[in-house]
Amino acid sequence: MSLFAVNHELYEANSDANYRVFVNQGGTSSGKTYCIMQKLIEISLQEPRCVITVAGQDLPNLKVGALRDTENIIDRSPFLANWFSMNRSESYFRGKNGALIEFKSYDSAQDAKNGKRDYLFVNEANGITFEIYWQLAIRTRKKIYIDYNPSARFWVHDQLLGKEDTKLIISDHRGNEFLTEDEHAKIEAIEDPDWHMVYARGLTGKLTGLVLKKWDIVDKMPEPDTWRMSVYGLDWGFVNDPTALEHVVLAHGELWVDEHIYMTGLTNPEIAAKMSHLNRNDLVVADSAEEKSIAELRNMGLWVIPCTKGKDSIINGLDILNRYQLHFTRRSKGIIEEAKKYKWATDRDGNPTNTPIDKFNHAIDAIRYAASAKLATRRQGGAKAKSLSL
Repeated sequence: MSLFAVNHELYEANSDANYRVFVNQGGTSSGKTYCIMQKLIEISLQEPRCVITVAGQDLPNLKVGALRDTENIIDRSPFLANWFSMNRSESYFRGKNGALIEFKSYDSAQDAKNGKRDYLFVNEANGITFEIYWQLAIRTRKKIYIDYNPSARFWVHDQLLGKEDTKLIISDHRGNEFLTEDEHAKIEAIEDPDWHMVYARGLTGKLTGLVLKKWDIVDKMPEPDTWRMSVYGLDWGFVNDPTALEHVVLAHGELWVDEHIYMTGLTNPEIAAKMSHLNRNDLVVADSAEEKSIAELRNMGLWVIPCTKGKDSIINGLDILNRYQLHFTRRSKGIIEEAKKYKWATDRDGNPTNTPIDKFNHAIDAIRYAASAKLATRRQGGAKAKSLSL
């Protein structure tokens, strides 16, 4: 139990002993920074001479944010006010047990190599680079706390989320019982739908016009005994375009993708060699445009069939993908880069159309072939027909 009046749900979420890194993604006034500082103050009381670093984009931001919150927490408790001394010129608090809470900014990754610590809090993490974070993190002995408003995807989403030692905590103003009704109402009244999503709900903003809606990065695929579907998608390439082979799995009601090939310059025998780990029961759905290549891979012992193409097949396939939460393994560099860039074409007024731009889509085409073959549905009289079973 905390020494403070806290948002208990948020506080407990940041106290889970099973994780090293706590990623606090939240909307405005969710209380995430205040709560993390309460947690760090309590840690400092319990661990004599521990070093806690609160890092941010620059000291002016820290002084009106995390450092100000720390002062408010301490000032509201006679015990804490007596326990801590503050050095304003150096921006740190020192407890009577020797524990240190320091507030620092770093100009570069080289600058971040100076000093070690027990705990790290990266405040408003989208204001610093991944290289600075990494240098700080490897010099942190125990736990790391991160917070940010998710106005757009950045390195936390690509480099940290999905790791087994990392916990994602999403919060918004509705869980902050210390706000007034008027404060809650003002946040709920945000009219712009994208801003409302970010600042009222703590959900990640996105670039306008991206095709894939819901995806993240994970360390590994789910256990095979949870798979409800397993199929490979293959898109051909050679000189300018990569050959892409993507393993698509349905598990826990979501789609998981692991990239096996994303390379240019591969001949069919070289593609087959890179697919040698597949067995005869592993279905590969390939771009139907190259019948000869499909026949060659079949002759090499692989179960390869052509995808079905036709009117609206691209739009229908993308619709299937967007019905699911997509998880891409961290090693799937090709699909991750494409997901960040694959966009809908726009009209003369700059409005998205229902036609995707034919760029950055080789891995996406491969997973579309696989998903369409196994999960294609048709609406008949307003109802969905059952999925195909190949």
